[in-house]
Amino acid sequence: MRYFLVILFSGLSPALSARIIHAGNGQPVTSLKKAIEIAKDKDTIFLYAGVYKEGGLTLTKSLTIIGQDSPLLDGENKYEILLISGKNIVIRGIQFRNSGYSAMNDYASIKLVDASNVVIENNTITGAYFAIHISNTSNVTVRNNTITGNPRSEQLTGNAIHLWKSSHALIENNHVQGHRDGIYFEFVSLSMIRNNISENNIRYGLHFMFSNDDTYLNNTFRKNGAGVAVMYSKKVRMENNHFEQNWGSSAYGILLKDISDSYIIHNTFFKNTVGIHLEGTSRLDIQKNTFKENGWALKVQASCENNDFHHNNFYGNSFDVGTNGSISLNNFYNNYWDKYEGYDINKDGIGDIAYHPVSMYSMIVEQNPYALMLFRSFTVQLLDKAEKAIPSLTPENLVDNKPMIKSLAL
Repeated sequence: MRYFLVILFSGLSPALSARIIHAGNGQPVTSLKKAIEIAKDKDTIFLYAGVYKEGGLTLTKSLTIIGQDSPLLDGENKYEILLISGKNIVIRGIQFRNSGYSAMNDYASIKLVDASNVVIENNTITGAYFAIHISNTSNVTVRNNTITGNPRSEQLTGNAIHLWKSSHALIENNHVQGHRDGIYFEFVSLSMIRNNISENNIRYGLHFMFSNDDTYLNNTFRKNGAGVAVMYSKKVRMENNHFEQNWGSSAYGILLKDISDSYIIHNTFFKNTVGIHLEGTSRLDIQKNTFKENGWALKVQASCENNDFHHNNFYGNSFDVGTNGSISLNNFYNNYWDKYEGYDINKDGIGDIAYHPVSMYSMIVEQNPYALMLFRSFTVQLLDKAEKAIPSLTPENLVDNKPMIKSLAL
Protein backbone atom coordinates (compact mmCIF):
# COMPACT_ATOMS: atom_id res chain seq x y z
CA MET A 1 0.00 0.00 0.00
CA ARG A 2 1.17 3.53 -0.60
CA TYR A 3 0.39 6.64 1.41
CA PHE A 4 0.70 10.22 0.41
CA LEU A 5 2.86 12.27 2.74
CA VAL A 6 2.03 15.91 3.30
CA ILE A 7 5.48 16.50 4.78
CA LEU A 8 8.88 15.33 3.65
CA PHE A 9 11.10 16.68 6.40
CA SER A 10 10.97 15.24 9.88
CA GLY A 11 12.50 18.35 11.32
CA LEU A 12 9.33 20.39 10.77
CA SER A 13 6.60 20.79 13.37
CA PRO A 14 4.92 17.52 14.46
CA ALA A 15 1.56 19.19 13.75
CA LEU A 16 2.52 19.18 10.07
CA SER A 17 3.53 15.51 9.93
CA ALA A 18 0.00 14.28 9.26
CA ARG A 19 -0.62 12.05 6.24
CA ILE A 20 -3.37 12.09 3.65
CA ILE A 21 -4.85 8.66 2.99
CA HIS A 22 -6.86 8.20 -0.20
CA ALA A 23 -9.58 5.60 0.30
CA GLY A 24 -12.35 4.11 -1.76
CA ASN A 25 -12.97 2.70 -5.19
CA GLY A 26 -9.79 2.70 -7.31
CA GLN A 27 -7.71 4.12 -4.45
CA PRO A 28 -4.69 2.65 -2.62
CA VAL A 29 -6.97 1.77 0.34
CA THR A 30 -10.27 0.34 -0.85
CA SER A 31 -12.46 0.78 2.23
CA LEU A 32 -13.08 3.41 4.89
CA LYS A 33 -12.79 0.78 7.63
CA LYS A 34 -9.26 -0.10 6.50
CA ALA A 35 -8.31 3.57 6.19
CA ILE A 36 -9.41 4.23 9.78
CA GLU A 37 -7.52 1.14 10.94
CA ILE A 38 -4.18 2.20 9.47
CA ALA A 39 -4.52 5.93 10.11
CA LYS A 40 -2.77 7.74 12.94
CA ASP A 41 -3.88 10.78 14.92
CA LYS A 42 -4.03 13.98 12.85
CA ASP A 43 -4.23 12.11 9.53
CA THR A 44 -6.80 13.06 6.88
CA ILE A 45 -8.77 10.46 4.94
CA PHE A 46 -10.25 11.36 1.56
CA LEU A 47 -13.13 8.98 0.81
CA TYR A 48 -14.03 8.90 -2.87
CA ALA A 49 -17.38 8.48 -4.60
CA GLY A 50 -19.08 5.12 -4.32
CA VAL A 51 -21.48 3.10 -2.18
CA TYR A 52 -19.88 1.54 0.89
CA LYS A 53 -21.59 -1.19 2.90
CA GLU A 54 -19.13 -1.67 5.72
CA GLY A 55 -21.42 -2.42 8.65
CA GLY A 56 -20.80 -0.41 11.81
CA LEU A 57 -17.65 1.74 11.89
CA THR A 58 -15.95 2.96 15.07
CA LEU A 59 -13.69 6.00 15.18
CA THR A 60 -11.59 6.77 18.26
CA LYS A 61 -8.63 8.51 16.59
CA SER A 62 -8.18 12.22 15.95
CA LEU A 63 -8.91 12.13 12.21
CA THR A 64 -10.42 14.27 9.49
CA ILE A 65 -12.61 12.31 7.04
CA ILE A 66 -13.63 14.21 3.91
CA GLY A 67 -15.94 12.90 1.23
CA GLN A 68 -14.98 13.53 -2.40
CA ASP A 69 -18.00 13.68 -4.76
CA SER A 70 -20.45 12.56 -2.02
CA PRO A 71 -19.54 8.97 -1.16
CA LEU A 72 -22.38 7.01 0.43
CA LEU A 73 -22.19 4.88 3.58
CA ASP A 74 -25.14 2.46 3.61
CA GLY A 75 -26.26 0.92 6.90
CA GLU A 76 -28.52 -1.54 5.08
CA ASN A 77 -31.23 -0.89 7.71
CA LYS A 78 -29.18 -3.01 10.15
CA TYR A 79 -26.19 -1.09 11.48
CA GLU A 80 -25.29 2.03 13.38
CA ILE A 81 -23.11 3.51 10.67
CA LEU A 82 -20.47 5.58 12.48
CA LEU A 83 -19.70 5.63 16.22
CA ILE A 84 -17.30 8.38 17.33
CA SER A 85 -15.61 8.48 20.73
CA GLY A 86 -12.58 10.71 20.78
CA LYS A 87 -11.40 14.25 20.22
CA ASN A 88 -10.34 16.56 17.38
CA ILE A 89 -12.42 14.81 14.70
CA VAL A 90 -13.99 16.16 11.49
CA ILE A 91 -16.61 14.37 9.34
CA ARG A 92 -17.41 16.29 6.15
CA GLY A 93 -19.15 15.77 2.81
CA ILE A 94 -20.47 12.21 3.20
CA GLN A 95 -23.89 10.67 2.57
CA PHE A 96 -25.33 8.37 5.25
CA ARG A 97 -28.28 6.15 4.35
CA ASN A 98 -30.47 3.53 6.04
CA SER A 99 -29.02 3.20 9.53
CA GLY A 100 -30.55 0.40 11.61
CA TYR A 101 -33.48 0.49 14.02
CA SER A 102 -33.51 -0.98 17.51
CA ALA A 103 -36.16 -0.78 20.22
CA MET A 104 -33.40 -1.24 22.83
CA ASN A 105 -30.62 0.99 21.44
CA ASP A 106 -30.68 4.46 19.94
CA TYR A 107 -29.08 3.54 16.61
CA ALA A 108 -27.87 6.52 14.64
CA SER A 109 -26.22 7.35 11.36
CA ILE A 110 -23.60 9.27 13.35
CA LYS A 111 -23.27 8.77 17.10
CA LEU A 112 -20.92 10.70 19.38
CA VAL A 113 -20.20 9.38 22.88
CA ASP A 114 -17.63 10.86 25.27
CA ALA A 115 -16.21 13.11 22.57
CA SER A 116 -14.85 16.64 22.31
CA ASN A 117 -13.84 19.09 19.58
CA VAL A 118 -15.83 17.35 16.84
CA VAL A 119 -17.16 18.92 13.63
CA ILE A 120 -19.97 17.25 11.63
CA GLU A 121 -20.62 19.32 8.51
CA ASN A 122 -21.89 19.27 4.92
CA ASN A 123 -23.29 15.75 5.20
CA THR A 124 -26.57 14.29 3.92
CA ILE A 125 -28.46 11.81 6.07
CA THR A 126 -31.53 9.89 4.90
CA GLY A 127 -33.55 6.97 6.20
CA ALA A 128 -32.15 7.17 9.75
CA TYR A 129 -33.67 6.21 13.08
CA PHE A 130 -31.62 8.87 14.89
CA ALA A 131 -29.62 10.90 12.37
CA ILE A 132 -27.00 12.52 14.65
CA HIS A 133 -27.00 11.37 18.30
CA ILE A 134 -24.64 13.16 20.69
CA SER A 135 -24.10 12.37 24.39
CA ASN A 136 -21.62 13.42 27.05
CA THR A 137 -19.79 15.58 24.52
CA SER A 138 -18.34 19.09 24.59
CA ASN A 139 -17.36 21.56 21.87
CA VAL A 140 -19.22 19.92 19.02
CA THR A 141 -20.28 21.68 15.81
CA VAL A 142 -23.10 20.31 13.64
CA ARG A 143 -23.24 22.50 10.55
CA ASN A 144 -24.72 22.58 7.03
CA ASN A 145 -26.20 19.09 7.15
CA THR A 146 -29.35 17.98 5.31
CA ILE A 147 -31.36 15.38 7.22
CA THR A 148 -34.52 13.74 5.88
CA GLY A 149 -36.34 10.99 7.74
CA ASN A 150 -39.15 8.59 6.95
CA PRO A 151 -41.81 9.60 9.48
CA ARG A 152 -43.87 6.71 10.82
CA SER A 153 -44.83 7.03 14.48
CA GLU A 154 -43.18 8.61 17.51
CA GLN A 155 -42.16 5.17 18.75
CA LEU A 156 -40.57 4.09 15.47
CA THR A 157 -38.81 7.37 14.62
CA GLY A 158 -35.89 9.01 16.42
CA ASN A 159 -34.74 12.61 16.43
CA ALA A 160 -32.78 14.31 13.66
CA ILE A 161 -30.20 16.07 15.87
CA HIS A 162 -30.22 14.76 19.44
CA LEU A 163 -28.01 16.06 22.25
CA TRP A 164 -27.91 14.76 25.82
CA LYS A 165 -25.69 15.85 28.70
CA SER A 166 -23.44 18.02 26.55
CA SER A 167 -22.09 21.57 26.50
CA HIS A 168 -20.68 24.22 24.19
CA ALA A 169 -22.48 22.87 21.12
CA LEU A 170 -23.07 24.84 17.93
CA ILE A 171 -25.98 23.64 15.76
CA GLU A 172 -26.21 25.81 12.68
CA ASN A 173 -27.42 25.95 9.06
CA ASN A 174 -28.98 22.49 9.10
CA HIS A 175 -32.19 21.51 7.30
CA VAL A 176 -34.01 18.74 9.16
CA GLN A 177 -37.37 17.13 8.52
CA GLY A 178 -39.35 13.94 8.86
CA HIS A 179 -38.19 12.85 12.33
CA ARG A 180 -39.81 12.66 15.77
CA ASP A 181 -38.17 15.91 16.93
CA GLY A 182 -36.08 18.00 14.59
CA ILE A 183 -33.62 19.18 17.25
CA TYR A 184 -33.58 17.76 20.79
CA PHE A 185 -31.67 19.17 23.78
CA GLU A 186 -31.67 17.55 27.23
CA PHE A 187 -29.19 18.59 29.93
CA VAL A 188 -27.33 20.74 27.39
CA SER A 189 -25.74 24.02 28.49
CA LEU A 190 -23.89 26.99 27.04
CA SER A 191 -24.88 26.10 23.48
CA MET A 192 -26.18 27.81 20.35
CA ILE A 193 -28.85 26.78 17.82
CA ARG A 194 -28.96 29.15 14.84
CA ASN A 195 -29.98 29.47 11.19
CA ASN A 196 -31.63 26.03 11.02
CA ILE A 197 -34.84 24.97 9.28
CA SER A 198 -36.81 22.31 11.13
CA GLU A 199 -40.07 21.31 9.49
CA ASN A 200 -42.60 18.53 9.00
CA ASN A 201 -41.51 16.60 12.07
CA ILE A 202 -43.93 14.31 13.88
CA ARG A 203 -43.74 16.05 17.23
CA TYR A 204 -41.57 19.12 17.84
CA GLY A 205 -39.35 21.17 15.55
CA LEU A 206 -37.28 21.82 18.67
CA HIS A 207 -37.60 19.99 22.00
CA PHE A 208 -35.66 21.56 24.81
CA MET A 209 -35.52 20.18 28.39
CA PHE A 210 -33.41 20.79 31.50
CA SER A 211 -31.04 22.94 29.45
CA ASN A 212 -29.74 26.27 30.76
CA ASP A 213 -27.78 29.22 29.43
CA ASP A 214 -28.55 28.41 25.78
CA THR A 215 -29.47 30.57 22.79
CA TYR A 216 -31.42 29.85 19.67
CA LEU A 217 -31.79 32.46 16.96
CA ASN A 218 -32.66 32.93 13.28
CA ASN A 219 -34.28 29.49 13.01
CA THR A 220 -37.48 28.53 11.19
CA PHE A 221 -39.82 25.98 12.77
CA ARG A 222 -42.56 25.16 10.29
CA LYS A 223 -45.44 22.69 10.05
CA ASN A 224 -44.37 20.50 12.94
CA GLY A 225 -46.89 18.35 14.78
CA ALA A 226 -46.77 20.32 18.03
CA GLY A 227 -44.40 23.18 17.21
CA VAL A 228 -41.59 23.87 19.70
CA ALA A 229 -41.35 22.96 23.41
CA VAL A 230 -38.99 24.59 25.91
CA MET A 231 -39.33 23.02 29.36
CA TYR A 232 -37.71 23.00 32.81
CA SER A 233 -34.94 25.41 31.84
CA LYS A 234 -33.62 28.85 32.71
CA LYS A 235 -31.59 31.63 31.10
CA VAL A 236 -32.64 30.76 27.56
CA ARG A 237 -32.54 33.39 24.82
CA MET A 238 -34.91 32.96 21.86
CA GLU A 239 -34.43 35.62 19.21
CA ASN A 240 -35.29 36.27 15.54
CA ASN A 241 -36.96 32.90 15.01
CA HIS A 242 -39.96 32.12 12.82
CA PHE A 243 -42.70 29.83 14.15
CA GLU A 244 -45.01 29.09 11.25
CA GLN A 245 -48.10 26.98 10.52
CA ASN A 246 -47.86 24.62 13.47
CA TRP A 247 -51.51 23.56 13.45
CA GLY A 248 -53.29 20.89 15.48
CA SER A 249 -55.34 20.28 18.61
CA SER A 250 -52.19 20.55 20.77
CA ALA A 251 -49.94 22.62 18.49
CA TYR A 252 -47.99 25.69 19.51
CA GLY A 253 -45.48 28.09 18.09
CA ILE A 254 -43.74 27.63 21.46
CA LEU A 255 -44.88 25.68 24.51
CA LEU A 256 -43.09 27.13 27.56
CA LYS A 257 -43.34 25.05 30.71
CA ASP A 258 -41.54 25.83 33.97
CA ILE A 259 -38.89 28.11 32.53
CA SER A 260 -37.54 31.30 34.08
CA ASP A 261 -35.22 34.25 33.56
CA SER A 262 -35.38 34.02 29.78
CA TYR A 263 -35.87 36.25 26.73
CA ILE A 264 -38.19 35.95 23.72
CA ILE A 265 -37.34 38.81 21.38
CA HIS A 266 -37.92 39.70 17.70
CA ASN A 267 -39.68 36.45 16.80
CA THR A 268 -42.54 35.94 14.35
CA PHE A 269 -45.51 33.71 15.19
CA PHE A 270 -47.58 33.15 12.07
CA LYS A 271 -50.60 30.86 11.68
CA ASN A 272 -50.10 28.63 14.70
CA THR A 273 -52.92 27.20 16.77
CA VAL A 274 -51.32 28.98 19.76
CA GLY A 275 -48.44 31.41 19.29
CA ILE A 276 -46.99 31.01 22.79
CA HIS A 277 -48.46 28.80 25.52
CA LEU A 278 -47.02 29.65 28.94
CA GLU A 279 -47.35 27.42 32.00
CA GLY A 280 -45.42 27.81 35.24
CA THR A 281 -43.15 30.51 33.79
CA SER A 282 -41.59 33.42 35.65
CA ARG A 283 -39.44 36.43 34.89
CA LEU A 284 -39.64 36.19 31.11
CA ASP A 285 -39.06 39.24 28.94
CA ILE A 286 -41.30 38.89 25.86
CA GLN A 287 -40.83 41.88 23.59
CA LYS A 288 -40.72 43.06 19.97
CA ASN A 289 -42.44 39.94 18.61
CA THR A 290 -45.06 39.76 15.88
CA PHE A 291 -48.16 37.60 16.39
CA LYS A 292 -50.12 37.26 13.17
CA GLU A 293 -53.13 35.12 12.22
CA ASN A 294 -52.80 32.64 15.06
CA GLY A 295 -55.72 30.97 16.80
CA TRP A 296 -54.52 32.33 20.13
CA ALA A 297 -51.57 34.71 20.09
CA LEU A 298 -50.87 33.97 23.77
CA LYS A 299 -52.20 31.51 26.32
CA VAL A 300 -51.02 32.60 29.75
CA GLN A 301 -51.96 30.12 32.45
CA ALA A 302 -52.67 31.25 36.01
CA SER A 303 -49.42 29.57 37.16
CA CYS A 304 -47.34 32.26 35.41
CA GLU A 305 -46.00 35.29 37.24
CA ASN A 306 -43.73 38.30 36.82
CA ASN A 307 -43.53 38.00 33.03
CA ASP A 308 -43.32 41.17 30.95
CA PHE A 309 -45.13 41.40 27.59
CA HIS A 310 -44.27 44.68 25.89
CA HIS A 311 -43.73 46.30 22.49
CA ASN A 312 -45.25 43.38 20.58
CA ASN A 313 -47.56 43.56 17.53
CA PHE A 314 -50.82 41.58 17.44
CA TYR A 315 -52.53 41.31 14.04
CA GLY A 316 -55.47 39.19 12.91
CA ASN A 317 -55.42 36.63 15.70
CA SER A 318 -58.70 34.93 16.54
CA PHE A 319 -57.93 35.54 20.21
CA ASP A 320 -55.20 37.85 21.45
CA VAL A 321 -54.82 36.34 24.93
CA GLY A 322 -56.38 33.36 26.67
CA THR A 323 -56.08 32.34 30.31
CA ASN A 324 -57.56 29.87 32.78
CA GLY A 325 -57.47 32.16 35.82
CA SER A 326 -59.28 35.18 37.19
CA ILE A 327 -56.14 36.98 38.35
CA SER A 328 -53.04 37.85 36.34
CA LEU A 329 -49.63 38.32 37.95
CA ASN A 330 -47.97 39.45 34.71
CA ASN A 331 -47.33 42.82 33.09
CA PHE A 332 -48.65 43.98 29.70
CA TYR A 333 -47.67 47.39 28.36
CA ASN A 334 -46.94 49.29 25.15
CA ASN A 335 -48.20 46.56 22.82
CA TYR A 336 -50.05 47.18 19.56
CA TRP A 337 -53.42 45.39 19.36
CA ASP A 338 -55.31 45.57 16.09
CA LYS A 339 -58.59 45.02 18.00
CA TYR A 340 -58.07 48.09 20.16
CA GLU A 341 -60.84 50.64 19.64
CA GLY A 342 -59.57 53.42 21.88
CA TYR A 343 -58.44 56.93 21.04
CA ASP A 344 -55.41 59.17 21.52
CA ILE A 345 -56.51 62.71 22.25
CA ASN A 346 -53.08 64.02 23.25
CA LYS A 347 -51.41 62.41 20.21
CA ASP A 348 -48.60 60.76 22.16
CA GLY A 349 -49.04 57.46 20.33
CA ILE A 350 -50.47 55.71 23.39
CA GLY A 351 -54.16 54.94 23.77
CA ASP A 352 -55.98 56.99 26.40
CA ILE A 353 -57.98 54.03 27.69
CA ALA A 354 -56.68 50.62 28.66
CA TYR A 355 -57.08 47.50 26.52
CA HIS A 356 -58.34 44.20 27.94
CA PRO A 357 -56.98 41.53 25.56
CA VAL A 358 -58.93 38.63 27.08
CA SER A 359 -62.42 38.40 25.64
CA MET A 360 -65.39 36.88 27.46
CA TYR A 361 -65.79 34.36 24.66
CA SER A 362 -62.19 33.18 25.03
CA MET A 363 -62.85 32.50 28.73
CA ILE A 364 -65.90 30.43 27.79
CA VAL A 365 -63.92 28.49 25.18
CA GLU A 366 -61.18 27.82 27.76
CA GLN A 367 -63.76 26.05 29.93
CA ASN A 368 -65.76 24.48 27.10
CA PRO A 369 -63.81 24.00 23.82
CA TYR A 370 -66.97 22.98 21.94
CA ALA A 371 -68.12 26.58 22.23
CA LEU A 372 -65.74 27.33 19.34
CA MET A 373 -68.60 26.32 17.06
CA LEU A 374 -70.17 29.69 17.86
CA PHE A 375 -67.12 31.61 16.69
CA ARG A 376 -68.04 34.79 14.76
CA SER A 377 -71.72 34.44 15.64
CA PHE A 378 -73.76 37.53 16.51
CA THR A 379 -74.37 36.20 20.02
CA VAL A 380 -70.64 36.02 20.72
CA GLN A 381 -70.08 39.54 19.44
CA LEU A 382 -72.88 40.75 21.71
CA LEU A 383 -71.37 38.99 24.74
CA ASP A 384 -67.96 40.53 24.13
CA LYS A 385 -69.43 44.02 23.74
CA ALA A 386 -71.30 43.60 27.01
CA GLU A 387 -68.17 42.34 28.77
CA LYS A 388 -66.22 45.39 27.66
CA ALA A 389 -68.88 47.67 29.13
CA ILE A 390 -69.32 45.73 32.39
CA PRO A 391 -66.40 43.35 33.00
CA SER A 392 -67.36 40.30 35.05
CA LEU A 393 -65.71 37.10 33.77
CA THR A 394 -62.43 38.29 32.32
CA PRO A 395 -59.40 38.92 34.57
CA GLU A 396 -59.70 42.57 35.56
CA ASN A 397 -55.96 43.09 36.01
CA LEU A 398 -54.88 41.39 32.76
CA VAL A 399 -54.77 44.68 30.97
CA ASP A 400 -52.49 46.78 28.80
CA ASN A 401 -52.74 50.25 30.34
CA LYS A 402 -50.58 51.80 27.63
CA PRO A 403 -51.64 50.25 24.30
CA MET A 404 -49.97 51.64 21.21
CA ILE A 405 -52.16 53.35 18.63
CA LYS A 406 -49.98 52.37 15.68
CA SER A 407 -48.15 49.14 14.97
CA LEU A 408 -44.54 49.10 16.04
CA ALA A 409 -41.59 49.00 13.67
CA LEU A 410 -39.79 45.91 14.91
